[in-house]
Amino acid sequence: MYASWANPIEAHFGPLRQFIVVNSNHRNHTAQTRALHAYLRWRNANAPHPDVLAAQRRERARIRSEKGIRWGGRPVATAA
Repeated sequence: MYASWANPIEAHFGPLRQFIVVNSNHRNHTAQTRALHAYLRWRNANAPHPDVLAAQRRERARIRSEKGIRWGGRPVATAA
């Protein structure tokens, strides 16, 4: 939800929070850890194809270059 669109790793934390932490009532940290591991096994088993991920990265880079935005989120300074 609050992940930067330019940082693809942050997008993994939202689903993790929704599946494991939010509205959970785990008895202890061991139970929560088991739920976390089960989610990670599911996510890895259902991962998108590497070609799809590469195409998404290329599209994000293309959009950034069209907007003139660097990785830090600031527009590229234009020469006056």
